[in-house]
Amino acid sequence: MTTAAAGSPRTYQVRTYGCQMNVHDSERISGLLEDAGYVRAAEADDQPDVVVFNTCAVRENADNRLYGNLGHLRPVKAKHPGMQIAVGGCLAQKDRGDIVRKAPWVDVVFGTHNIGALPALLDRARHNAAAEVEILESLEVFPSTLPTRRESTYAGWVSISVGCNNTCTFCIVPSLRGKEKDRRPGDVLAEVRALADAGVLEVTLLGQNVNSYGVEFGDRYAFGKLLRACGDIDGLERVRFTSPHPKDFTDDVIAAMAETPNVCHSLHMPLQSGSDDVLRAMRRSYRSERYLGIISKVRAAMPDAAITTDIIVGFPGETEADFARTLDVVREARFSSAFTFQYSKRPGTPAATMDGQLPKQVVQERYERLIACVEEITWAENKKLVGETVEVLVAVGEGRKDERTGRMSGRARDGRLVHFATGELAGQIRPGDIVHTVVTYAAPHHLNADGAPLAHRRTRAGDAAEAGQVPRTPGVLLGLPTIGAPAPSPAPTGGCAAH
Repeated sequence: MTTAAAGSPRTYQVRTYGCQMNVHDSERISGLLEDAGYVRAAEADDQPDVVVFNTCAVRENADNRLYGNLGHLRPVKAKHPGMQIAVGGCLAQKDRGDIVRKAPWVDVVFGTHNIGALPALLDRARHNAAAEVEILESLEVFPSTLPTRRESTYAGWVSISVGCNNTCTFCIVPSLRGKEKDRRPGDVLAEVRALADAGVLEVTLLGQNVNSYGVEFGDRYAFGKLLRACGDIDGLERVRFTSPHPKDFTDDVIAAMAETPNVCHSLHMPLQSGSDDVLRAMRRSYRSERYLGIISKVRAAMPDAAITTDIIVGFPGETEADFARTLDVVREARFSSAFTFQYSKRPGTPAATMDGQLPKQVVQERYERLIACVEEITWAENKKLVGETVEVLVAVGEGRKDERTGRMSGRARDGRLVHFATGELAGQIRPGDIVHTVVTYAAPHHLNADGAPLAHRRTRAGDAAEAGQVPRTPGVLLGLPTIGAPAPSPAPTGGCAAH
């Protein structure tokens, strides 16, 4: 048992930035620390014994955000002997020892390939009273072999692959996460079954490029087969996935989505730009016609499908005509939601040194026009659902105004956010339960259902939420060269307990 003092377990806190992969990695980090004897710090505890930053290198100002937060912790650590700070994730993989040089009060730096080493690194740093920096260049242990403390009773992430074989010129992820590594289908399904057996209703299959899944073991139809196999798992009511890539999106996946009852009719399909010239400069190996063709096929198979996307504005060399083409594709695709970004340089990416970097005011003006176009469409699409009955999986933290309005919130099967009135069922509906209700109002980013629910189904996930329990899953092994937990470091001496 790792202890802060005699009989007192050391507490930890994980702070997560970035994508869904990072959110899932943080569940792994929490599971590892709890297996090593740490206890999660209370929400109000501003002096946990260990603070772990799981960082992102993709978002704008990621460096400034990290170092700002590290600066805020410096005086806290000075007043709290024994406190440790660890930095992991993509920014750690990129900056490595520079983190300790810029913030010498950091104790541990670990990368995207060696999450499993964190407890041992913390022990070593504490024993040696010196920073431990360990960055591996390739994956030794697939993250899903590690224990996990799940954050939700009703929804879970399941990694099917890590890394990416694409070479988009704006993206630093392949250099930080490495080449694509695929889990075997049996291992993925074992983890999904374990979650369903624990009462989880919804699983999201996760990867940098999920529909290239199978490339490592030579089956280009593996992802569609995996979706269909998820349809045979008892108790699993919703299956989602993110993110696919248009170049690898095949008709068999569309058929699997349409024909497997528990696969949700929601699709996140990154566009990035509607201009073929810009797509070529981005090294995105599809063109707008191919992209819109996929959207047409999806809608033909699933007329109720909600399609979301990512769009970058202001990529180097983007002309007004290029941007106009993006708006044309947005209008034709009729997205239910879009994650929109202003291009910003990422050191280490080819796009950062391209000619034609655009002035900030040009990018801002185009961005505002894109937002207006997207919201006009999403609002119109949402209005079509007024009067329709939706099935809502009740969630935690989705509605910022819920306490004030008396509503609860959750996601419809197509992924849309729904705020709903509880009526006479107030106090009886729990996160993880299923509610059927009628949409009464639509906004660009959400739906309201202000009438009494038509139906309420209590679930095992709701029971667990009410009891304050979350699923824990042990590692699910994968046939990589090295499997299992990392070898423990020698037991520390001088009064520090071994983990």
